[in-house]
Amino acid sequence: MAENILKLGIPAGSLQESTVELFRKSGFNITIEKRSYFPTIDDENVECMLIRAQEMARYVANGVLDAGLTGHDWIVETGADVVEIAELIFSKVSRRPVRWVLCVPESSPVKTVKDLEGKTIATEAVGLTKSYLAKHGVTANVEFSWGATEVKPPRLADAIVEVTETGSSLRANNLRIVDEILQSTTRFIVNKKAYADPWKKEKIDDLVLMLKSTLDAESKVGLMMNVPKDKLEAVLKVLPAMKKPTVSPLSDSDWVDLMTVVDEKSVRSLIPELKREGAFGIIEFQISKIID
Repeated sequence: MAENILKLGIPAGSLQESTVELFRKSGFNITIEKRSYFPTIDDENVECMLIRAQEMARYVANGVLDAGLTGHDWIVETGADVVEIAELIFSKVSRRPVRWVLCVPESSPVKTVKDLEGKTIATEAVGLTKSYLAKHGVTANVEFSWGATEVKPPRLADAIVEVTETGSSLRANNLRIVDEILQSTTRFIVNKKAYADPWKKEKIDDLVLMLKSTLDAESKVGLMMNVPKDKLEAVLKVLPAMKKPTVSPLSDSDWVDLMTVVDEKSVRSLIPELKREGAFGIIEFQISKIID
């Protein structure tokens, strides 16, 4: 058994598959057996444990885990004293932040949070909701919801505070958004004492570096092309780059090889423009990691 061990929490539930996939792309293979809460990982210095994202920050704060991944919303909800090392913008559906929103039925007369004075609000994020109400000077009955929160208004609650990415579930249940309470993304969090340990800090920093480099590369592609020297200035003017493109000499002294990284969404308009400005042999290629 390895002498040094990092105890790492993997979020169970909606983020589980996307987290495992992110680790795989970053070079770490995690295997989760059915009915087991202790996934295996191909790194002898890391022990994994499946923990609900809602509980992750608490277990990291009290030292049961050295580090873990959870949403910013659950850090706020639990008030856990942890160190947020990195923001990792990914989720089960998209790379957009999730939103905690205050919702009421389409037919409800409620227009603002002030209209919920003395009313009942159902939510899984009780602490977050109470803080929001207090900020607006509203007193309401906030009830913990064990699930299926969208179906509770109007019979079981006047309003709900619920998390959404696309809003499709809210629309399907004839709910409208009154206000946005919080935007949340996934965070890599660590225990303060663990991060003060030199070996664990280096291990954590290396792991986060690989995770972030994978996410940074997801929306980028590489472009490589040959350019006549007399066309180079014109090509460079239309070519966006993270910093500066690499320009290398070719065996023909009148030509150079140019390589750069660009946003994938820009390629469909960029390549024709590069061609018009004199670039030849343009090659687009995928990249797996970007490390600044």
